Amino acid sequence: MAGAAAEAPFRQHLKREAAQAHGYSQAVVTRGGRIVWLAGEAASTDAAGNSLSGNFDGQVRETFARLGRTLAELGGTLADMVTMTVFITDVRYGERFTELRKEIFGDNFPASALITVAALARPELLIEIQGVAVIA
Repeated sequence: MAGAAAEAPFRQHLKREAAQAHGYSQAVVTRGGRIVWLAGEAASTDAAGNSLSGNFDGQVRETFARLGRTLAELGGTLADMVTMTVFITDVRYGERFTELRKEIFGDNFPASALITVAALARPELLIEIQGVAVIA
């Protein structure tokens, strides 16, 4: 529409107590902005090239750091993520992942699914995350 004002970007997190306790939002509503579809990301080494094999916390932190760098290249941050699908290789990592996600996102969490799989692309990987972000 010629001459029409651009719609201001908008984001709202539907926060239900049970979802918040597990570090995700029941839903995230957006309007405006650019949609970014993030490929699955995983980390078997840290930024210095040190192995993260067997180090779940290290793999989670480095995976989010890599997602954050990708979003930064596009003008965004992890706070712009509206949904993520998380794959873990051991159901026992679920609770720890929730704790780390709360630490990383504060209380404005993306919507999320946490799925346990038998294996990922490489045997040393314990977690992989793909997601969608909306950047204003």
